[in-house]
Amino acid sequence: MIHNPEKYRSMPLGIVLRRAPGVTRWAKWSWKATSVLPGAEKAKWRELRREGEVVEYHAATLTLELHGAETEAYVHGLGADVPCVYVVMRPVAGNAERPFKFALVTASPYEAQDYCDSAEEVVEKVAMTPGLRAWVEEFVEEFHHEEEFVKRRRDRLRTDRKQDGIGDPRIAKPADVYASPTLKKKRLA
Repeated sequence: MIHNPEKYRSMPLGIVLRRAPGVTRWAKWSWKATSVLPGAEKAKWRELRREGEVVEYHAATLTLELHGAETEAYVHGLGADVPCVYVVMRPVAGNAERPFKFALVTASPYEAQDYCDSAEEVVEKVAMTPGLRAWVEEFVEEFHHEEEFVKRRRDRLRTDRKQDGIGDPRIAKPADVYASPTLKKKRLA
């Protein structure tokens, strides 16, 4: 849902997935998102390159969306040693040839972290191409505004001076709820 179309950009991004032989006996294949193709056409698991048993596929094309309200996240991501986009994939059980469905590609490390918190998705970090990085930087320059830090001031009201031990005065009670049970027994005797 786009709230302000002036603060929104999108670009199709092809996802390149590499299949290599697994290094353990429990995993026959190792899959990894290795690169992105800015401006790519639609593709479903098109083979790009093969070297022995290692195969690279243009597995899918997703839309990378940039929103003006998330520029702080993009600034954080661009400040990394290697600026990246994040590919969110969902495993498909029982399909060894195409083991993932692609859910999302994002330039926001904050959004990627949200998907990492659930164990249902696989999130792969893929380096931005120079052109993609320039496109994201241009968007950030246009829409990012630093928010001035405002230190919160404490109330001058001192609430620690009165301690009467009766709890919340708005709630009617038959007795002092903080009174020690041993004191009640001594009063009865």
